[in-house]
Amino acid sequence: MSQSQSTKNTTTNVSDDGRSENLRDSPMMAHLLDALEAGTDIGHSGRLTFVMVARHFLEEDKIVDFLAHQPGQNEEDTRALVLQVKAHDYNPPKRERILQWQAQQDFPICPTPDEPGTCNVYQELRFPPNIYENINEFWEEQAEAKKEQ
Repeated sequence: MSQSQSTKNTTTNVSDDGRSENLRDSPMMAHLLDALEAGTDIGHSGRLTFVMVARHFLEEDKIVDFLAHQPGQNEEDTRALVLQVKAHDYNPPKRERILQWQAQQDFPICPTPDEPGTCNVYQELRFPPNIYENINEFWEEQAEAKKEQ
């Protein structure tokens, strides 16, 4: 089954702002998908990044299929990771966080770290509206906390 057949939204839907609902339209996510399909170890942070982003575009079983064959992983471990990310409702990581995580492992999560503006999934992909709402709520809470200090 191809990646496009396993996505929640099977069309390549690019919005007016250039963001897409197809994981492969993000060069970083295409890089991770290619590595996973080739059996390359993408590291713990690569797996975490993949789940944090892919859960908004792929069915859980497809995510598990991709990750369960990673070194030191099996289906049970992978499902636990997916459930953990969902339970905490982790937002996809910003580019800066991806680069921090990448520095702690061998596999390059971001294939082009020296090119500014790359590996920013928020610029490349269209996430569900609640993701943007969560981010706005976080910053509003931070601003309110600063005012109270």
